[in-house]
Amino acid sequence: MISFTKSGASFVVPDGAEQALERTTHLGVGAHQDDLEFMALHGILACYGRTDRWFGGVVCTDGAGSPESGPYAGASGDVLREMRRREQIAAAHTGQYGFIAQLGFRSDDLKDPSCGEPGRDLRELLRATRPEVVYTHNPADRHATHAAVFTALLSALRDLPEDALPEKVYGCEVWRDLDWLPEASKVVLDVSARPHLAAALNGVYDSQIAGGKRYDRAVEGRRLAQATFLESHEVDRIERATLAMDLMPLVRDRALNPRDYVAGLIDAFREETLMLLDRMKRSR
Repeated sequence: MISFTKSGASFVVPDGAEQALERTTHLGVGAHQDDLEFMALHGILACYGRTDRWFGGVVCTDGAGSPESGPYAGASGDVLREMRRREQIAAAHTGQYGFIAQLGFRSDDLKDPSCGEPGRDLRELLRATRPEVVYTHNPADRHATHAAVFTALLSALRDLPEDALPEKVYGCEVWRDLDWLPEASKVVLDVSARPHLAAALNGVYDSQIAGGKRYDRAVEGRRLAQATFLESHEVDRIERATLAMDLMPLVRDRALNPRDYVAGLIDAFREETLMLLDRMKRSR
């Protein structure tokens, strides 16, 4: 068992298995309670109902922050933290996760470059699980805490020996769509299966939904839209999709700056778009 940095951290294994960490094949690392269900559904579905694949979830923050409206407005930080912790555990039971770890950091801790504690916990989890596939926030996400989690996880991944690296690391969309990625760099994750399970996972987070943020509807709408708008001249191949950024180049090349990597993708998008416009101009 891992000894986490924060005294308020929690580690729950829904089925009580002793080898919960070691059996992990798919790992999701998110900033907040509900991020895993929104961005890492592909991994949850890949493992659901299986005994040879297991999804492990990691939530980095403590869930503090008051809703601006609804029945939870004005609730104390301690009440909200406990409520969101319980909601995340309920989601883990619903999705049959192999484990759910909630590290209990404040957002300010994560966003402080001098705080190495989140990276330490993530390194320990990566070494204990050795997952094949990792899902996390992408470096172009516009939420500062999401970007901080990406940064901490990338550092932890780069500390692993070559033979312990995952096969795939996906940077997923939450606070920014990834439909702008150039076609050659766009990773399409099919999340069509079990829409009832996806709805149940989204609906667990009553503290957010009743607090005035309909993430459940927004995430479902995005998945439907991404599937339909994948191809302009073909019928829909899948019913629901999420898009992701391939982060393995950043993991393998320790000298590659995330800023430069994202800038390269933006430049490729620019060139792809301008080439289409130029072609339209010449055809007139």
